Amino acid sequence: MSSSPATSEVSPIADTGPLALCARSPHVPADRLVAEMVPPPRFDSVRFATYLPDPNQPSQTEAVRVLEGFAGGLGGAHAAAGGKRGFFGFGKARAPKTPAGPRGVYLDGGYGVGKTHLLASLWHATPAEPALKAFGTFVELTNLVGALGFQQTVQTLSGHRLLCIDEFELDDPGDTVLVSTLLGRLVDAGVALAATSNTLPGKLGEGRFAAADFLREIQGLSAHFRALRIDGEDYRHRGLPKAPSPYSDEQVTKAAYATPGASLDDFPHLLDHLAKVHPSRYGALTDGLTAVCLTDVQAVPDQSTALRLVVLADRLYDREIPVLASGLPFDKLFSEEMLNGGYRKKYFRAISRLTALARDAKGLVSAG
Repeated sequence: MSSSPATSEVSPIADTGPLALCARSPHVPADRLVAEMVPPPRFDSVRFATYLPDPNQPSQTEAVRVLEGFAGGLGGAHAAAGGKRGFFGFGKARAPKTPAGPRGVYLDGGYGVGKTHLLASLWHATPAEPALKAFGTFVELTNLVGALGFQQTVQTLSGHRLLCIDEFELDDPGDTVLVSTLLGRLVDAGVALAATSNTLPGKLGEGRFAAADFLREIQGLSAHFRALRIDGEDYRHRGLPKAPSPYSDEQVTKAAYATPGASLDDFPHLLDHLAKVHPSRYGALTDGLTAVCLTDVQAVPDQSTALRLVVLADRLYDREIPVLASGLPFDKLFSEEMLNGGYRKKYFRAISRLTALARDAKGLVSAG
C-alpha cells in the first residue's frame, strides 16, 4: 500500500534559516491516513525481546508472555480469505466467523510503563503482512472514520488480522458510540483487537463529563478484551538524569539556526496555529523536521488548547523529534485544575513525553 505525501504551504524564514511550524498548513490525503497505520518510527525496531521488564513488577513479565501467545494464535486468522487486500478491501472474501469469547487484549497501566512498546511488539510479532495489520492511536482511528466514513472504514479494516489501538480515550459520547460500534463490527468480521490505555475498560469514563453514558457504552465494548494490568513507574524517568531546565531565547534561536531541518516558533503563536490545523494533520505538520525549537513557553490557557498540545506532543514523541525550549519548564504547562481533572492522564503523558524530548535536545545547544 503506497502512501501519498502531505502537501503544505511553507514560507521559509530565510534561505538558510529554520522552518516554522506556524507557516505550515498540511493537507493529508485519506490514503495516507490508512497507509500510515503502522507503528511510528520510534517503535519500528521494538520487539518483545527488547522490552526489559522491571524485576520488581511481575505483571510486566506476565504481559509479555500473554501477548506472545496472543500473537502466535493469530497465524490462522482470515486464512480462508487469502490473497492481498486492495486499498479499500474490495474483492476480498468475507472472513470466517471466529469463536465466541474475547477477541482482544487490553493493556492497562500508567504512563511510561512500556504499553506502546508492547503493543508495537505485538504488531510486529503477528504473522501477517503489514497490509493486513493496522496500528494507530485512538485519535487517528476516529480521524480515519472522519476521512473515509464509517462504512468505508469497516470495509477497509475488516480484512485485517489485527487492529492495534494506542492510548484508547473516550473524550465525548459521540466517539464512545462510534468506536464501540466500529469495533463490534470488526470483531464480527474476525479482526483481533489490542489496545492500550491508562485505565481499565470499565473505568474509562470516570472523571469525565457524561460518565454514565461512557460506562453504559463501554460495558458492551469491554467484553471484547482480556484486560492485562501492567504496573510500574514511568521508564522515561527511571534511573535517568533530571530533565534539563529551559534555555534562554537566544540559546534556542542560535541552536535552531545551527541545526539543519530544525523549526523555530514562538510558543503562544504555535498554540494559536494548532487551532487552525486539524489534529489528524499534526503528524504531517512535523514532516522532515530534525528538531523543534520553541521560545517563550507559557502555561497553556485553556483545556481545548491543552488537548491539542497533547496530540502534538504524541506526534513529536512518535517521531523522536527533540524539543528545545525557553520559558517555563514542561512540568508547568498545565494548571493544577487540569492536572486534577478528567484529562489528567493525557496531560501527565504529555509532560512525560515532552520531558524525554527535551532531554534528547540537550546536544543541540552544545552544537550551537
